[in-house]
Amino acid sequence: MYASIITIGDELLIGQVVDTNSAWIAQELNKAGIWLRRRISVGDSKEEIVNALNTEMKDAAIVLITGGLGPTADDITKPVLAEYFGGKLVVDKGALENVQQIFARLNRPMIERNMKQAEVPDVCTVIPNKRGTAPGMWFEKDGNIIVSMPGVPHEMKGMMTDYVIPRLQQYFTFPFIDHRTLLTAGIGESFIAEKIQDWENTLPSNFKLAYLPNYGMVRLRITGSDSNNEKLQQQLNASFNALKTYVKEWLVVDEDIPLAKVIGKLLNEKKATVSTAESCTGGYIAHLITSFAGSSDYFKGSVVSYANEVKENVLHVKQEILLTDGAVSEATVRQMITGVMAAMHTDYAVATSGIMGPGGGTPDKPVGTVWIAAGSRNRIIAEKFHFRYDRERNIEMAAIYALNMLRKCILEE
Repeated sequence: MYASIITIGDELLIGQVVDTNSAWIAQELNKAGIWLRRRISVGDSKEEIVNALNTEMKDAAIVLITGGLGPTADDITKPVLAEYFGGKLVVDKGALENVQQIFARLNRPMIERNMKQAEVPDVCTVIPNKRGTAPGMWFEKDGNIIVSMPGVPHEMKGMMTDYVIPRLQQYFTFPFIDHRTLLTAGIGESFIAEKIQDWENTLPSNFKLAYLPNYGMVRLRITGSDSNNEKLQQQLNASFNALKTYVKEWLVVDEDIPLAKVIGKLLNEKKATVSTAESCTGGYIAHLITSFAGSSDYFKGSVVSYANEVKENVLHVKQEILLTDGAVSEATVRQMITGVMAAMHTDYAVATSGIMGPGGGTPDKPVGTVWIAAGSRNRIIAEKFHFRYDRERNIEMAAIYALNMLRKCILEE
């Protein structure tokens, strides 16, 4: 059973608004056992919407649409769908009462344009909107189910959770779909493929393996589906455990969690704390660490020592080191580690100093040169890297490499 997603709006095509709806819907469909065949975005154009419907209804039994249900002239989804399914727009009593109640609650007058929110094609089943004014619409045609929902994320999510998924599950029997994911570091995608080729060749036909490389790490995801969930879980666990033995030398974590969260779990296990001293990464490592609830248990703070005087006066990097070795040097990041640990009273720390570009490089230290250190009171490790990307990606790369060095440091203590 396949589904497709059509998101509607010129704002999506010009990049003014990022389409987060499709990603969320895809995740919810996957949880329900529904495979997503395709997701596309089209503009506020009758021709584009109709062409998309014709294409997707050939390939997918379920077509989910978001966007274009507002009260303004560019919101054309409802009249297009009414014509497409051979109906006309009528005022739905329940939808009108919902709009009236919302405006009364807000103590705002209703105008005729607002009442248009209650109009729906007379050939659809109305989906109530408990979080806004635009109702959703459920159509059935030639064995296909087509659902139109608002583009406002929290309104769409409410409809999907409260109505669409439960009703789809009444109509169809879906297989169980589940995943197992692990993260590796220190080995490239092609090398992993060579290492696990024998294992991959033994995967059941209802299993798929995905390689997801990013920032010098590779995530491996096994996806399986079966009508029998107990059988699926047994097969997944067996395949996953075998995979872990093949990649144990490079295994970071056998869960689908970010590296920064791995750091948090390790620190919590040791009841230890960490701080960061960041020059070229500008606090980005601290941002990654604190992106998760509970990070206050192990993260104490950060010194963004962009200027040399901050390195010297706050982190106590020796002036002669800054003058002779330079800010981008092993000696500097090592002293940044000891300085921030002393200032923050932490068990571990990570430090970065580099040249992210586009300018500032020299023949000896070209753009992309970064020194990273991680350490504890017992030892400090430092390594030089050369990143060859734009400024933003260099910062992201440095932060991920720094976190991985910190992970190794914690594990080796």
